[in-house]
Amino acid sequence: MKIRISWPAGHVTATLDDTPTATALLAALPLHGTANTWGEEVYFDTGLTPALESDARQVVDPGTVAFWTEGNALALPYGPTPISRGDESRLASPCNVLGRVDGDPRALATVRNGDAIHVQGA
Repeated sequence: MKIRISWPAGHVTATLDDTPTATALLAALPLHGTANTWGEEVYFDTGLTPALESDARQVVDPGTVAFWTEGNALALPYGPTPISRGDESRLASPCNVLGRVDGDPRALATVRNGDAIHVQGA
């Protein structure tokens, strides 16, 4: 299952795993939101309200596609956040892991706070 995430300065594709939250996200496509940045993480409200899954994690690899249930948001870390220890990608709280950005996740560095962001099937 692939998605395309685009914003004014670029786009990435991502491969999603077969999880309940990924299934809910795919069913809701296309999604449109306003990007927020937090350190080297992009996130945006999706309007979806999935439950926290049993394997949710707070520290993930850069490029992980995650869902922050507390903010109803897709979270896309590509490096350290303000609460990271060292170079890790530490999310605000445990998040559902949905999959991984294809290629270099540092492409997300071109997203600016307030950018329009779109998610669709790829």
